[in-house]
Amino acid sequence: MSPLRVSEWRKLPLSLTELCIDTTLRCGQSFRWQKINDEWNCVLHGRLLSLKQDESFLHYKVTWPKTKTSPRKLAPLPKEIGAIDTQQGDDTEALLRHYFSLKHDLAALYDQWSGSDANFKKKAPKFTGIRILTQDAWETLISFICSSNNHISRISGMVNKLCLHYGPLIGHIGDEPFHDFPSPQALTGKKVEAHLRELGFGYRAKYIAETAMIVSTQKPEGWLESLTNPENPGWAAVATPVQGEPITYKQAHEELLFLSGVGPKVADCVCLMGLGWSEAVPVDTHVWQIAQRDYHFGKTKTKTFSKLMYHSVGDHFRQIWGPQAGWAQSVLFTANLKSFSEQAAANPKSVDITVDVKQEIKNESSPNPRKRRAAAIVTQIKVEHDEPSDMQKSTRKKRKTRS
Repeated sequence: MSPLRVSEWRKLPLSLTELCIDTTLRCGQSFRWQKINDEWNCVLHGRLLSLKQDESFLHYKVTWPKTKTSPRKLAPLPKEIGAIDTQQGDDTEALLRHYFSLKHDLAALYDQWSGSDANFKKKAPKFTGIRILTQDAWETLISFICSSNNHISRISGMVNKLCLHYGPLIGHIGDEPFHDFPSPQALTGKKVEAHLRELGFGYRAKYIAETAMIVSTQKPEGWLESLTNPENPGWAAVATPVQGEPITYKQAHEELLFLSGVGPKVADCVCLMGLGWSEAVPVDTHVWQIAQRDYHFGKTKTKTFSKLMYHSVGDHFRQIWGPQAGWAQSVLFTANLKSFSEQAAANPKSVDITVDVKQEIKNESSPNPRKRRAAAIVTQIKVEHDEPSDMQKSTRKKRKTRS
C-alpha cells in the first residue's frame, strides 16, 4: 500500500523532564511501539507515527494510508493546543498532546509527590519524564488481557500478531508492515479463538474472543468508552449510552471485572491507561513488594493477598500521592526494575533491555477465623490461571514486568 502522503519532520518544544519517550514507551504501558534506526514507530488512530527526541524537542513524522481505515470522526481539538496544522485533517499534533497527556505539568507533579513522599523524592530524579499514556480503551483492554502471566517481548509479539492478522494495514517502514489495532468486530469470528491458539496465545485466546463478543454484541455501542473519566475524554468521537449520573472510577473498575480474563489488576491497568482514571493504582506482587519494603505496609511478608488487601494498597498510595496516584506509582515501579537502573549508567545502545511483566495477584484464603471476612471477599476475584503447556516455555526463564 502506497501512502497518500508523508509529512516532513515537525517538532514540539518538550524537555526530557516533561517526557522521556525512551522510558515511557518501554515501561510496560504500550506494546506496539517499535524502535527502528533510533526512531520509535507505531500506528495510532489510522496513521503511522515516527518519533525521535533530543533534549529540547519531540520530533514527529506522520504517514497517512492510501485510503481511510476508520469511520471515526476527528476529535475536537482542545483549546490549550493553540494553532496547529489541521489542513487536510492533519490533527497529529493534537493527537500527540492527547496521547502523551501533555496537559499535565509533570515537573509540578513530581514536586508534589516528592513533597509528600520521601521515598519518591529519593528515587524519582533518575527517572524523570515518565508519563501515563492516554491510549485507546479497547486496545488497552486486549493488550493487558494478553499480559496475564507473561513477559514484555511475548506480549508485544501477541499484540503484533493481532494487528498483523486482524488489523488494517497502514504503511511500511522499509520492509516492516505496520497495522492498526483490530476492532472488537474483527475478533468475533467463529475461528478466532482457534486461530489465536495456533498463533501461541494459549488460554488468552478464549479470553480475547469472549471479550470481543461481549463488547461487540452484548453491550450497547460505546459501552466501553462510557466508562471513561469525563475529565479525561478519549480521542475518537464515539457515541456512548446516556447515563443518569457521571461514571466514577470505582464503577468503571467494577464494570470491567465482568469481562472475560479481567481481574482487579488488569481492570486497574485499563482504568489508568485506557480510560483516564489517574487515581487507579494497578497492584501486583511487585507493587505489593514495594508497599511492604518501602512503605511498611502489612504485618506479614506474603506474595498473595485478598481483594480487601488489594484495595487497601491502592487506597494507601492514593492517600500519599493524591488524585494522580497511578502516575506516581508508575515512576516507582519503573525505578524498581533492575534493567532500567542498570541502563541509566550504561550506553543505551549496548544494553539488551528485558522489562518485567506484572502478574495478576493470586488469591489466598486463610483458615484463621479472624480473617473469615477477607477470605469471603477473595472468592469474588477473577484470576487468570495459566495452562501448564502454555507456561512451561514462558515463565521460568523470564523475569516479570508491568502487564
